[in-house]
Amino acid sequence: MSTGNEALEVWIDQDLCTGDGICAQYAPEVFELDIDGLAYVKSAEDELLQQEGATTPVPLPLLQDVVDSAKECPGDCIHVRRVSDRVEVHGPDAE
Repeated sequence: MSTGNEALEVWIDQDLCTGDGICAQYAPEVFELDIDGLAYVKSAEDELLQQEGATTPVPLPLLQDVVDSAKECPGDCIHVRRVSDRVEVHGPDAE
């Protein structure tokens, strides 16, 4: 599915996170493991966003890394969606 130049955001369902850290290996600018062993998204200012359902923009240069993270995640907990209509384009709920 092509998203063109549409703005995308990503979030992690910590309830399903297995703590493997694959996402942080693919895109350390976007994902980070916390001391609780779970992955979280980071803000553009490099701050960990720990509130449930927190989203962060997907920088276009990192889009493929974020998509690969979603594909390889053993917990199927990474969700990438369009900002405009909140439709998931990569991840377990993608159409």
